[in-house]
Amino acid sequence: MRILLVYCHPVPESFCASIRDTVVQALAKAGHEVDLLDLYAEGFDPVMPADERRHYNEMKLADHPFPNHAERLQAAEGLLFVYPTWWYGMPAMLKGWLDRVWTPELTFRIPDGPGPIEPLMTHINLLGVITTCGAPRWWSYVVAHPGKRTILRGMRALCGKRCRRLFMAHYLMDKSTPESRAKFLTRIEKRLTRL
Repeated sequence: MRILLVYCHPVPESFCASIRDTVVQALAKAGHEVDLLDLYAEGFDPVMPADERRHYNEMKLADHPFPNHAERLQAAEGLLFVYPTWWYGMPAMLKGWLDRVWTPELTFRIPDGPGPIEPLMTHINLLGVITTCGAPRWWSYVVAHPGKRTILRGMRALCGKRCRRLFMAHYLMDKSTPESRAKFLTRIEKRLTRL
């Protein structure tokens, strides 16, 4: 499976970087092709300019602000996100990527009349989130995991009907230990090598 791995963390030596590396190695070991998209390393601009917003609903694929990202999304069969959960959601950089890259005519089609949008990401058969959370598991569920819901519910609606979902989180990250981090990386490796 060709998997687009969208990675979002500003600190090169972060634990999220270790997660990213473990994900890449585990997927390669399982025989998957990994396309790593590192938003901070690339210097992605998450801020949507006014003119882009004005023309968003009528945007054609030929006018996409990030044609390389559009091509990579179209080529993917699976999509995994690795990011830290900050204030219960995804980093602003990643939210900006969704705003600016998941556009009409690429990921969905807006109908001329009434009716629901048409999903265009039906080639995606795997959608996953691997994250870190400063909060404990119970509190993350009390606040309803906004980042997880955005991706695994909202974006999932644009993917293939049989698209599998994956969610893994290292909770209490601010109080983590070398042992808890190593255990989480082992869980990731075991889970992904079974894909």
